[in-house]
Amino acid sequence: MATITIELTETQYKCLEYAAVSPQDWSENALYNRARRSKDDIIALLVEHCNENNIQIATGEDAQITQAFDLEVVKTAAARNAEAAEESTPE
Repeated sequence: MATITIELTETQYKCLEYAAVSPQDWSENALYNRARRSKDDIIALLVEHCNENNIQIATGEDAQITQAFDLEVVKTAAARNAEAAEESTPE
């Protein structure tokens, strides 16, 4: 399991308290929801790839996410950014 830690200024925290009953709950919900949306996108891309290439799809969401990365159906944002930087660098 991964842990994400951030620091906010007093002002930023007060602003979040204005927007949400619990800034912690709001923050967790935002991250969980973004991860869920990415999971749905990744699985859809994997299913499409596997169907087009007659590849057996792994069982279970955790295994499917791993399979998508192993088959390079998807890459991390950092990897995509690095590739884009390499492509835009003149030779």
